[in-house]
Amino acid sequence: MEKLINQFELGLFVWQVLIFVGLIFLLKKFAWKPILDAVNDREEGIKNALLSAENARKEMQNLQADNQRILQEARMERDNMLKDAREIKEKMIADSKEEAQAQGLKMIEQAKAAIEGEKNAAMAELKLQVSTLSLTIAEKLLKDELSNKEAQTKLVEKMLGDVKLN
Repeated sequence: MEKLINQFELGLFVWQVLIFVGLIFLLKKFAWKPILDAVNDREEGIKNALLSAENARKEMQNLQADNQRILQEARMERDNMLKDAREIKEKMIADSKEEAQAQGLKMIEQAKAAIEGEKNAAMAELKLQVSTLSLTIAEKLLKDELSNKEAQTKLVEKMLGDVKLN
């Protein structure tokens, strides 16, 4: 170190300082600005990339929330459709039962009416047969009684007696 201090020359030192200052000035003017601009651009690019990544993450969260909401709505709609289908099925079954009961009652009423009609027809035929039989019996009895003069007189007297009593 002593050797350096002993060989010190002021002129050389000034020229070295001037060259060093000139070099710094040239570097500042031509090299530092492009280097700093490149560093700043890179820093800005990294910030933008981080912001984009954060925005993408937020958008993904929003999309997931929307997907969950849409899925929930679809499930609710499906449940409502199933509920409506069950209600329609139950209504159709109830309507079918009511219609079947109504038709059954109608058929029973028709059967009762048919039975009543046949019963009335049978009664009318029976009355006709009874009246025909009664007339036949009465005719035979009257023939027997009217053939005998004495029986005829008794019958007329009895009829006259019945007329007076009424």
